[in-house]
Amino acid sequence: MTYVMPPEWAPHARTWMAWPGPNPTFADDRELADARSAWASVARAVRRHEPLTMVVGTGQLDSARELLTPDVELVERDLDDAWMRDIGPTFVKDPASGELAAVDWTFNGWGAQDWARWEHDSKIARHVADLTATPVHSSPLVNEGGGIHVDGEGTVLLTETVQLDPDRNQGWTKEGVEAEVHARIGTSKAIWLPRGLTGDYGEFGTRGHVDIVAAFAAPGVVVVHSQRDPAHPDFEVSREVTGLLSGATDAQGRPLEVVEVPAPTRLTDDEDEGWADYSYINHYLCNDGVVLCGFDDPNDEQAAAIFRRLFPSRAVTLVDARTIFAAGGGIHCITQQQPVAGV
Repeated sequence: MTYVMPPEWAPHARTWMAWPGPNPTFADDRELADARSAWASVARAVRRHEPLTMVVGTGQLDSARELLTPDVELVERDLDDAWMRDIGPTFVKDPASGELAAVDWTFNGWGAQDWARWEHDSKIARHVADLTATPVHSSPLVNEGGGIHVDGEGTVLLTETVQLDPDRNQGWTKEGVEAEVHARIGTSKAIWLPRGLTGDYGEFGTRGHVDIVAAFAAPGVVVVHSQRDPAHPDFEVSREVTGLLSGATDAQGRPLEVVEVPAPTRLTDDEDEGWADYSYINHYLCNDGVVLCGFDDPNDEQAAAIFRRLFPSRAVTLVDARTIFAAGGGIHCITQQQPVAGV
């Protein structure tokens, strides 16, 4: 049986998220409270469009009930962190029968980073699969959901600094990674980007997830982070990625249409401690909606206009994502879609 990962714009049965709990990502009670407020804002935006289940750490249900609407389903499981894109399953589908399965990638804390804990998070994909009565396909590849992006027609975007990270996949080659990815999610062509955004290599970064720098918006169409200020190191990263994708073809042989999305004007993070990796590319598509990262920035509305053009039948909602980015990710990083089963 062949399984294929549907593109994010395909119909969803629901969205899965994980609730922030006490851990090294959130340094104190204030940061944890801010994170919970930010996660709840995203949950409310998504819930307007589709059902949502929040996985809540053991003993944390009351904190979730205080901030989430009653129509958000809560389930209690042991958690280490709150990045459901990376710890949850990648749902795939048999095109002939419509049957779903769940890919359980190996998870090791984004390359066994010193601050990370993953004893519980490494089991969340299987927990979610069990809750949805979905069969599980385990993979030996260390990978996270934010490390892949598909067009639903055979093409997957990857980055060399994630899948070939020696702290993730020591000894794996590009050919080996491609073979495993294709076998698990039904793709046939990988487009490799050399790296992600500069800020993603900081303390709580992922070392280059693709979903912050480039993402498919439709078959043959890819949105790309465009840093236009030469003072930021992502100016060169953006040029390299845009040039590479502009010269690429997808699994169907089509040249890619590259849509550049200007980066926010802010060059450093809110504490001015490092280069900001604020990016509109880290958005989430839900049924009839686009939940877009906002940064209280002059370019927010310009980005929203681009996404309204790309998705004219969807409502585009900006949600302030600065608190999420301060913890190491964005809106796409904290959400995971469950496709609708059936043909």
